[in-house]
Amino acid sequence: MAPEPDVIAPGRRVRWSTLRRHLAWTVAGALALYLLTISVDQYRNLQIATIAYTAIAAAGLTVLTGSSGQISLGQGAFMAVGAYTTALLLIHREDWPLGLVLILSVLATAAVGALVGAAAARLRGPYLAGATLAFAVGLPALADYRGLRDQLGGGNGLTVPTKPPPLRLGETFPLERWQAWICGLCLVITLLLLANLQSGRAGRHLRAVRDDEVAASLAGVSVARTQILAFVISAACAGLAGGLLAFVNSLAAPGAFQLTVSFQLLAVVVIGGLGSLAGAVYGSILLVLLPTWSADLAQRLDLSRNIYANLPLAIYGVVLVVVILGFPQGLQGALLRLVRLLRGPLRPPTITGR
Repeated sequence: MAPEPDVIAPGRRVRWSTLRRHLAWTVAGALALYLLTISVDQYRNLQIATIAYTAIAAAGLTVLTGSSGQISLGQGAFMAVGAYTTALLLIHREDWPLGLVLILSVLATAAVGALVGAAAARLRGPYLAGATLAFAVGLPALADYRGLRDQLGGGNGLTVPTKPPPLRLGETFPLERWQAWICGLCLVITLLLLANLQSGRAGRHLRAVRDDEVAASLAGVSVARTQILAFVISAACAGLAGGLLAFVNSLAAPGAFQLTVSFQLLAVVVIGGLGSLAGAVYGSILLVLLPTWSADLAQRLDLSRNIYANLPLAIYGVVLVVVILGFPQGLQGALLRLVRLLRGPLRPPTITGR
């Protein structure tokens, strides 16, 4: 007997509508990035690439912290895994395409994330934060361990071979623009996948576990499996971000993955808005461009060198406090509130009959 269309069709229509909307945003974002990269100089393209891989790592942390409610301070360590995997593959397999190298780096980091997630699923609150903190401090230090120093380059790290643009783009095609294209493409694909995940069954399970683990378990959701999945997704995003960082900077060194990186990514998520993928992009833009803005401000005000060096951190701290106190839902929540306020006066009056 044929299935009843009035039962099955509505759900399918909703899923296809959501997918089409996400695809439309993806195409629009890719087009905007393309137009932006061809209209700015090499330094701005390098900043765009940095924003892109920072936003990828922040988006993964958004899923972990905002959607599943788990606090992690180990995102920088996962980035180190992806960066060193990319560096080792490009050094020993220089003829491999960059796409394959990045995919393998993502898979390697996701495997590490599964191991960390399995242990973290037994921890809650400050204990989970402390465990991931120890992971963030200890893992990058392995590069200077005596038994791994020769393979991982010690404190100086590994120099990554540069992947030039394809010859069909021209011999004078800027390397920075090529790097911005690669990072921007990875960003829009990552956001598309994460947006579909959050709007699907896995996203509902993550939010159910975040809101009430007991109720989620009674509803048939495996709490431990869902929490491990969140760690795997977050680690995979961080691995991709770390691989892109090594690709852009041509270096994978433990100094690039200090504990401050994990704190900065957590601050990006809070400023942008917990659980908001768009907020992860807003926060990453602020994090990357703030040093440039503060440097221009310091030069205009003729500030001393000591003040100049600490000005970005001070401004970022002020922004963080203002957002937390004034906009608890982050920049994305503030933008949505502004849109609703603007829509209100534009709505036609509703005429009700008696």
